[in-house]
Amino acid sequence: MKNQKETIRKMVSYLNNEERDGGFWLPNIQRPFVWREDQIERLFDSIMREYPISTLLVWRTKSRIRRRKFIDNYRSTLRLTDFYVPEDDKTKLLVLDGQQRLQSLFIGLRGSYEKREMYFDVLSGDLVAPEDIRYKFQFLDAEKAVFPWIKFKDLVFSNELSSRIAKSTIKNAGRDLTEAEEERIEDNVARIAKQFINEELVVYQELDSVDNADAYREDDVVEIFIRANSGGTRLGKSDLLFSLLTSSWEAADEQMEELLDDLNRVGYDFTRDFVLKTCLTLLNKGASYEVKKFRDEGTRQELIDKWEGISSAIRDVRDYLYGKTFIRTDKAMPSYLVLIPLIYFRYHFPEKWGTVRNLDEYLLRTLLSGAFSGTPDNLIDRCAKAISSTGEFDVNEIFGIIREDGRSLELTENTIFGQYYGSKNIHLIFNLWYRHFNYTPAYEDNLPQVDHIFPQSLLRTVKKVNPENGKRNLLRYYQEDRDQLANLMLLTADENGFSGKRDIPPNEWFADKDDAYLDMHLIPRKPELWKLDNYEKFIEEREKLILEKFGYMIQGYKSE
Repeated sequence: MKNQKETIRKMVSYLNNEERDGGFWLPNIQRPFVWREDQIERLFDSIMREYPISTLLVWRTKSRIRRRKFIDNYRSTLRLTDFYVPEDDKTKLLVLDGQQRLQSLFIGLRGSYEKREMYFDVLSGDLVAPEDIRYKFQFLDAEKAVFPWIKFKDLVFSNELSSRIAKSTIKNAGRDLTEAEEERIEDNVARIAKQFINEELVVYQELDSVDNADAYREDDVVEIFIRANSGGTRLGKSDLLFSLLTSSWEAADEQMEELLDDLNRVGYDFTRDFVLKTCLTLLNKGASYEVKKFRDEGTRQELIDKWEGISSAIRDVRDYLYGKTFIRTDKAMPSYLVLIPLIYFRYHFPEKWGTVRNLDEYLLRTLLSGAFSGTPDNLIDRCAKAISSTGEFDVNEIFGIIREDGRSLELTENTIFGQYYGSKNIHLIFNLWYRHFNYTPAYEDNLPQVDHIFPQSLLRTVKKVNPENGKRNLLRYYQEDRDQLANLMLLTADENGFSGKRDIPPNEWFADKDDAYLDMHLIPRKPELWKLDNYEKFIEEREKLILEKFGYMIQGYKSE
């Protein structure tokens, strides 16, 4: 990795310029430009104040990477497709990190923002300015740009000496200037020359895959790109691979977003990452992400040709999940990867989809046990191979493959009681428990809520004797005691709202509830157990009721 330096003026001239080592461009994976005009203006102020510009990351390559030009004249209505550049095998420099800064410099020095160019107040720069902006920049219409506002690109790209530029600016001010104002203009013009023309302030690290192809393979660059963009809006490997997938990027992107919108309209959270991994599996390319798979023209074309069938299979499994199982919300899906073997079966053997059996058991065990957690690519491939070989979705065979992979499917009492307030599987348990609850209300704020039966604030008041000083000042019930499953219930948003249960103790909350309500929530019917003094006995009795309800899925459980 080499460190390179350039002046801002030179760097801006290299953007979109093939004559300079192929030019600097943006890989298509880069997000659209999102900075507001005030952010651009602050960047220029920071440069004038001699604040450092963060190091950029650039990839020098000959790969046929889909790329686009930097935007010169920014408009909110522009289409990125207008800036695409044809793929080629020529040397090029792709900006992996630093797009927003470079794009801002390019707009300010070479283009415009919503048809307005950048101007600089040549009298700004007061050290005691009341605002946090010292050097004032602003995008203005030409007719509104009167002295002291000067078009900034004219100052940066002039070939005149800075002293002559200052004299010309003073002469054309349109009014008599004070000595202090003239000195300010001279200082500002000199500072512009220093910061934008003379000093090599732009530093970028260059990943060179042209002169040193073995040092940075495409997979390496993908990983570096992901890490470089780990802040802010996270970009996953799937984002970059999808950008390599097809030359008809916009069509593919629109189809992907349409699919995800449809899949998630009932409360799920399917992702592009999941869809691409599913595509690779269905096409028998293996579930793991590798750049070469998406660089292969045959794979790209096959995915395009079979997209309708693939998306249909994913939708059908989603419909089954929502309509015929206990899983009706993203909260109850700790891992979507368990669905890929199902989708594989539906895609390759659609005529048998309606006859498959024991899907509830498959979903229940794989989700609760976390069978597809960690790195399950090899497991997914083995499941797909078995389904392809037999033409069946044999749950017992799939379970055997999972166990052979060293993963447990056993459900024990701890599987149930190991769930606490906030744990990832708590809503999966409650989906099994409360099948009548609406997990997809019209408004997200109306989602059912997990609530403490004995309020935390109430339990914190219970103290035990401190053996060191004999005083009753130690908490009797710690977080794990308060947050355990047997002290939790599911309430509607109204029940748990401002005028609902909140911190009402159970002896008051359950006082007017009928037996059906108590049975639904598995509440022991003895009112004396609802009192704070009997919290531990309440937990003991409620655990028995919970075990009665979920005992059917716990290995070796026998009802008393």
